[in-house]
Amino acid sequence: MVCWDPRIEEMPKEELRRMQYKLLKSLVYRLYSFSPFYHDRMKEQKVHPDDIRELADVRKLPFMFKRDLRDNYPDRIFTASQEELVRYHVSSGTTGKPTVVGYSRNDLNIWSELVARFMTAAGVTADDIVHIAFGYGLFTGAFGLHYGAEKIGASVIPISGGNTKRQIMIMQDFGSTVLTCTPSYSLYLAEEAAAEGVDIRSSKLRVGIFGAEPWSEAMRAEIEANLGLDAIDIYGLSEIMGPGVAIECIEAKQGLHIWEDHFIPEIINPETGQPVADGEKGELVITTITKQGIPLIRYRTRDITSIDRSPCICGRTHGRIARLSGRSDDMLIIRGVNVFPSQIESILVRVEGVEPHYLLIVDRKDNLDTLEVQVEVNEQMFSDEIKVLQSLARRIEKEIKDMLGVTSTVKLVEPKTIQRSEGKAKRVQDNRKL
Repeated sequence: MVCWDPRIEEMPKEELRRMQYKLLKSLVYRLYSFSPFYHDRMKEQKVHPDDIRELADVRKLPFMFKRDLRDNYPDRIFTASQEELVRYHVSSGTTGKPTVVGYSRNDLNIWSELVARFMTAAGVTADDIVHIAFGYGLFTGAFGLHYGAEKIGASVIPISGGNTKRQIMIMQDFGSTVLTCTPSYSLYLAEEAAAEGVDIRSSKLRVGIFGAEPWSEAMRAEIEANLGLDAIDIYGLSEIMGPGVAIECIEAKQGLHIWEDHFIPEIINPETGQPVADGEKGELVITTITKQGIPLIRYRTRDITSIDRSPCICGRTHGRIARLSGRSDDMLIIRGVNVFPSQIESILVRVEGVEPHYLLIVDRKDNLDTLEVQVEVNEQMFSDEIKVLQSLARRIEKEIKDMLGVTSTVKLVEPKTIQRSEGKAKRVQDNRKL
């Protein structure tokens, strides 16, 4: 086994717990003293920094939710000044307001360091050529992977997403050895390569680092068979840091090591908020203990997983979270983009002639996610000319793309076509076999 930082990655568990407690204690005092948001939250929870006497006391602290970031848009939760911030990233929110994350120089250095760790855990070395087909932009997608790969001395091809034929050409011409993208896009690359007469299995690719959307063990087997590489699962979210929070080691592929010298993971019952036993499924909660720009205490990720703290054959002592098995809310992940039905609804309610009844149909065709939005129109609109309806559908598709960054197909249907429910309306039909 090769570690990027053996001293930390193989640190004895008790020493690691002491480090976590020391960082947590310092963070809580800092936030209580200098952050109005956290000060008020802790007073509401009737907890004082002096009450944090051991690591388990993290459970005394209040939860944070995505809505806290949205309600304090753009930067009222930030604990670093604008002069100290060197980067902003933005992810989607459940309404028109996005969530914003700010990074200090130290935050970016830590991000690069953690990605260097996880690249090494995936078997990447300074001799590799890393082909980054995640998108560059306001989402955190490609940037952490880029700087982490460079930190270990690997060569980087920052090709971003799309333009698949060019991707295949560049991959061949430069001899890419590591591919990073969504798992579905990797299969699409393989299919397009075959259509171009290229056997991607004969390329120099040997490792694939995949994330940003849910995928299964069956899909891993398909990727490895079609691309001829080791497929490694990663986990990250913009609010916490971005890609780099956790990764599988290439030796075991049995859960994703989460870097506990920077994050305190908890698994809770999403209904009660109470902790569950190791190995039991629940919602992942993360406390960031080294972030400066926007530290998050007990952030409810809504991701369903479990944690395994038993020894790993790779020798790393940091706990491993299981492959994500779902969400405790109604968020969808489509081609790496977070989409809430309420976001679609907020667009539809502004469109004249459209009724408040809709259905989102998510599927996977040619190994890429698709989104069809079925929405009812009123009687007057439905009786209008076909070209008027086509124009309305294109307008809605454009608004969804502009606001959410995801491509959709809008299908206008006649009134009372969408099935009604006496209880909670069924808004999503997910046909992907994840």
